[in-house]
Amino acid sequence: MIIFNASGHFLFFLFLSFFLFFFFTGTGPGNRSATLQAGPRASYSSSVQVPARRAKGGARGRARRVSGARRPSGDAHGLVSALMRRLAARGAAGDAGEVAAPAADSTDCARGRHPSPRRLIDLCAIWDPGVFLPAVGWKTASGFARRRLNEAETLNSVREAQLELLEAARPRGPGSRERGPVLRMARQQQPPPWVHTAFLLCLLSLSGAIEIPMDPSIQNELSQPPTITKQSVKDHIVDPRDNILIECEAKGNPAPSFHWTRNSRFFNIAKDPRVSMRRRSGTLVIDFRSGGRPEEYEGEYQCFARNKFGTALSNRIRLQVSKSPLWPKENLDPVVVQEGAPLTLQCNPPPGLPSPVIFWMSSSMEPITQDKRVSQGHNGDLYFSNVMLQDMQTDYSCNARFHFTHTIQQKNAFTLKVLTNNPYNDSSLRNHPDIYSARGVAERTPSFMYPQGTASSQMVLRGMDLVLECIASGVPTPDIAWYKKGGDLPSDKAKFENFNKALRITNVSEEDSGEYFCLASNKMGSIRHTISVRVKAAPYWLDEPKNLILAPGEDGRLVCRANGNPKPTVQWMVNGEPLQSAPPNPNREVAGDTIIFRDTQISSRAVYQCNTSNEHGYLLANAFVSVLDVPPRMLSPRNQLIRVILYNRTRLDCPFFGSPIPTLRWFKNGQGSNLDGGNYHVYENGSLEIKMIRKEDQGIYTCVATNILGKAENQVRLEVKDPTRIYRMPEDQVAKRGTTVQLECRVKHDPSLKLTVSWLKDDEPLYIGNRMKKEDDSLTIFGVAERDQGSYTCVASTELDQDLAKAYLTVLADQATPTNRLAALPKGRPDRPRDLELTDLAERSVRLTWIPGDDNNSPITDYVVQFEEDQFQPGVWHDHSKFPGSVNSAVLQLSPYVNYQFRVIAINEVGSSHPSLPSERYRTSGAPPESNPADVKGEGTRKNNMEITWTPMNATSAFGPNLRYIVKWRRRETRETWNNVTVWGSRYVVGQTPVYVPYEIRVQAENDFGKGPEPDTVIGYSGEDLPSAPRRFRVRQPNLETINLEWDHPEHPNGILIGYTLKYVAFNGTKLGKQIVENFSPNQTKFTMQRADPVSRYRFTLSARTQVGSGEAATEESPAPPNEATPTAAPPTLPPTPVGATGAVSSTDATATAATTEATTVPTIPGVAPTTIATATTTTTAATTTTTAAAAATTERPPATTSGTKMPESAPDRQSIWNVTVLPNSKWANITWKHNFGPGTDFVVEYIDSNHTKKTVPVKAQAQPIQLTDLYPGMTYTLRVYSRDNEGISSTVITFMTSTAYTNNQADIATQGWFIGLMCAIALLVLILLIVCFIKRSRGGKYPVREKKDVPLGPEDPKEEDGSFDYSDEDNKPLQGSQTSLDGTIKQQESDDSLVDYGEGGEGQFNEDGSFIGQYTVKKDKEETEGNESSEATSPVNAIYSLA
Repeated sequence: MIIFNASGHFLFFLFLSFFLFFFFTGTGPGNRSATLQAGPRASYSSSVQVPARRAKGGARGRARRVSGARRPSGDAHGLVSALMRRLAARGAAGDAGEVAAPAADSTDCARGRHPSPRRLIDLCAIWDPGVFLPAVGWKTASGFARRRLNEAETLNSVREAQLELLEAARPRGPGSRERGPVLRMARQQQPPPWVHTAFLLCLLSLSGAIEIPMDPSIQNELSQPPTITKQSVKDHIVDPRDNILIECEAKGNPAPSFHWTRNSRFFNIAKDPRVSMRRRSGTLVIDFRSGGRPEEYEGEYQCFARNKFGTALSNRIRLQVSKSPLWPKENLDPVVVQEGAPLTLQCNPPPGLPSPVIFWMSSSMEPITQDKRVSQGHNGDLYFSNVMLQDMQTDYSCNARFHFTHTIQQKNAFTLKVLTNNPYNDSSLRNHPDIYSARGVAERTPSFMYPQGTASSQMVLRGMDLVLECIASGVPTPDIAWYKKGGDLPSDKAKFENFNKALRITNVSEEDSGEYFCLASNKMGSIRHTISVRVKAAPYWLDEPKNLILAPGEDGRLVCRANGNPKPTVQWMVNGEPLQSAPPNPNREVAGDTIIFRDTQISSRAVYQCNTSNEHGYLLANAFVSVLDVPPRMLSPRNQLIRVILYNRTRLDCPFFGSPIPTLRWFKNGQGSNLDGGNYHVYENGSLEIKMIRKEDQGIYTCVATNILGKAENQVRLEVKDPTRIYRMPEDQVAKRGTTVQLECRVKHDPSLKLTVSWLKDDEPLYIGNRMKKEDDSLTIFGVAERDQGSYTCVASTELDQDLAKAYLTVLADQATPTNRLAALPKGRPDRPRDLELTDLAERSVRLTWIPGDDNNSPITDYVVQFEEDQFQPGVWHDHSKFPGSVNSAVLQLSPYVNYQFRVIAINEVGSSHPSLPSERYRTSGAPPESNPADVKGEGTRKNNMEITWTPMNATSAFGPNLRYIVKWRRRETRETWNNVTVWGSRYVVGQTPVYVPYEIRVQAENDFGKGPEPDTVIGYSGEDLPSAPRRFRVRQPNLETINLEWDHPEHPNGILIGYTLKYVAFNGTKLGKQIVENFSPNQTKFTMQRADPVSRYRFTLSARTQVGSGEAATEESPAPPNEATPTAAPPTLPPTPVGATGAVSSTDATATAATTEATTVPTIPGVAPTTIATATTTTTAATTTTTAAAAATTERPPATTSGTKMPESAPDRQSIWNVTVLPNSKWANITWKHNFGPGTDFVVEYIDSNHTKKTVPVKAQAQPIQLTDLYPGMTYTLRVYSRDNEGISSTVITFMTSTAYTNNQADIATQGWFIGLMCAIALLVLILLIVCFIKRSRGGKYPVREKKDVPLGPEDPKEEDGSFDYSDEDNKPLQGSQTSLDGTIKQQESDDSLVDYGEGGEGQFNEDGSFIGQYTVKKDKEETEGNESSEATSPVNAIYSLA
């Protein structure tokens, strides 16, 4: 709702009125005579006009409504009446609502009560201010109330002079009651002319204003100039990474259009593809997704909203792009400072927009600890009042955080070098009471580091925060104290910061200006600094112009008052143009900060702007002037019914609206004159008050609103009801314990109203138990007890009124029993409670009352209430609730659709009583479930299903019959549509599901009354299956002691992996060792095995396990050793392992006391690698125990797996089948066995897979071996052979497993021993050749041959001191393709240092120790001499011999 007002200069017009009075009459105010007399005061203010002040003896008068034309006449009576009518009509012009219920009286108002919300107007607002004001919380705006009160205060002094004219000399109606004294002014004479003149001038100072109702139908019909409703801030800073948004929203009728200016020039949005305007809005959007620089759009923007009635302007919005520049590069030298000296580390952050937040940290991003000695100033610098040696322990880096870009810029760190007389930084001195003297730092008086000098000045704007700062140096660290000259610091706004170094005063005002000083002191002295504070002010509103809505021909004004320092200037504009350049308007007059409108017409509509500014800022306000011409309209519903009690007062409301403001009249039963006077009083807002309702007041009342454009009417029907009265009230009584008491309460009421009689005990609702009986006219209490004593109130009430009466009951107690007798009585369990009764039956609750049993000399501490229901668990009792032993009645909360039966158990310190007899049954009504089943799960029981289970709901949560569950499920990944089924049990199995996939599951409860709430979604999984083989199974042998195994997780886990199983067995040729089984965790993918035998190889089989079992196996073999030549027997430390039930390694080895071990080779079948089974036969027992290795021969990938299972047994004497042998592949298996049946006997091979599928194959004895086909890879089978004629003759049951689908039976040559040995031999020969070549290229050296050489040395031979000669190549270069022989000849194209030459040459010789003696001759330069040297065993050739 929009409210409009303009105030006048009351003092000016009051002075002018006195001037005119002396001019016309020559008399003064003292000539006016009036007599005040006391008279009865009505319960309600008899007028809704402006109140009279309590001056002149506190007179409060009554005003008579003067009917007449809308326009004020020259008569002062008509002027006053019109003014009062306008003031009152504003109160109800916009409020549409129901006609009021009976009005509150003065006592209600005194207690702070307000009438029923059905009323449109609250008369309680009339009592104190005396002017019609809507109550707080109603739909009328609070500004309306304040303006009405201001107008009333303005007219108070004038109105006092007019009380005589406004006094209504109406007779009182019969039966009216006057409460309290009132001062009434008697009419003595007509007022002097100056009073009329003052009233006329005062009216000119007030402008008419119409309040527009919030009714959308009225809002949409009325034309309205534009109004800015939303705009961006004046200083609009944007993030350069985002699109720019400049807001401008406005409303009006018709809807306004928008355009913008940029830097005071028209901004053509259509020419810039990046700029767009939102639909039905003026908000600008500048999009940079296609490129562009935000800086190009910086500037000052202003929005214009226009329709045919005017133009509204937004603020001038200054658009700026946020900036976060980098810190300039600089190299900072270490700061050298003497210990105890002051220090300032300057930050000097790069200028940003907005300014960054400064904080100091070390280069390792540790915050700098600040205290009284070290702190950061308001300018960002870091101040040390005195430097200590410990300050060198870290460096100091200034950081700047920029808000819009969310970035932090870090400056290069400062490092400190502290010069000290005491270089030892003893940490024990830190807590020394005088650390400075302990470290030899000289003490000094304080001095200011910031600000400099002894005085400074500071300017701050009004409403901002004032921050004064003083940072001082000194030893010891000075303390800072703040003072204000000539006064105290404002305690409500001042606070100290930064260890008292800064004083902050929030929301500064002019009185905060003055001189402040800070005092820095330590034990060496003190110093102070004075700061002169000047408070300036940007413009702020004193009276902001408001929208003005007038009727044609009315007057009004717009006022724009602002203050500031310096004083702001005011500029008026109309529709965005300066008022001076606007077309002249004879009805408009500008007087400084006020525009006065006279005799406004429809053409006067426009939007005015007031711009007030000074050097610190500006204010811009829009206010439109609208002229409305609206016929009367009723705002309340039609034909309302009001029921009221006889002899009460009431008020009939008739809110209306119109422009010009209509006049209102009331009529009864459609005839007669206007109702005003006597028992009736009409308020100017349209309300009719009936002071005392009588029977004859019942009827139909019609209100008619009229203005020059038409009229409107509404009707209210009034019914008068008889009051409710208690004509026989309860009386005070005194009763003995155990007697019966009756309290009477007989009521008379209107028969058309519903009567309710209730009782209170001690002002609390009384519970009527089985000892009490409530009738229509009495309350009876049987077996009165001490707890029944108290006050009893009978309350008789209808929907319109109530009456009550109170009485007090006193209970006399019996004579007390001697204490020693009580102490002598034994204690026991309490007796069971009795006489259970259900009352106050409701849908979800019931009150249970019982009579306590005897406590048997031990007070009852608790009662336990139990219940039983006969639907889900009949005969089973459940605890419902527990209550203290002091009560015997409780309200029980119930669940829907449960047939309850209750019982009570009493408890004392001895124990529990027997349960009481059950109460009668009570079935609650049904309702939809309010919860869903809990513990919903989805798990697979087979690989192709998922079982959904949940905990079924009990009887108290079913809430209705036929409880069932709606089960929904769907694949999680596919997000397919939900499958659903209705289930009555607690499980449902979903079939034909893929292996181990997630499902979304929902289970919702439903009964015959409806469905429960939407259930939560639970994730379940379908059944698991055997996993695929581990991927990339790798066997590496880094040395002869260890073997490393690595693998990857299976490609298809088909469930939750619970681990891996590794089986490995040592083998050497055809001999097998004992199989060993290792189990690993599901996360392990590596294993290192320590070899027990460096000669044998190992065969590894690795499979993954789920909860279903072990999956496909991957098989690898360790590499063959390089010196493997011929197979050897299996090491005795690796005995064969017996086959278990599933082909796994048995945990117990067969033991033989005197056993012989033989190697048994299974016959070779095409495509199947032969498997050798070591068999140990025990000779000391009649039976033969055979152990069979279950490991299959494996090769490198692609893996080929074959398993041989054989059951060797001794041939029995009777007919039997033994030695069943199975050679499986991936999809088939060969079966052989032995028997002692006759020729032509038929047999049956029976095998069962892991899915419990049984198959049989009939065979002839001569058909061995037989082949089982169509087997599944990687599946476990059990097999037996029995006679076809006699099934009782059967072999033992054996178990075997087929190999995986991708196994390959072809042996890899790379894993064969002979191939590995050949490769090793070739590698050794290559190594020998490389060594020989190396010797050839680098031969030479010293060879001692003097003692063994036959040829004597010549005198020219050079001789070494040690008897050796130096044989070196000429110029250190060997002869290519030749070698010097023993006799000095050159041999071409022969291997140097050949073993053949050394071993068979005729000239070659050997020493006694077997070493070779050779002679080499090499050409030398002429200047050099020739010589021979002998060769020792250190020659490389000897190394070759040692290798041979």
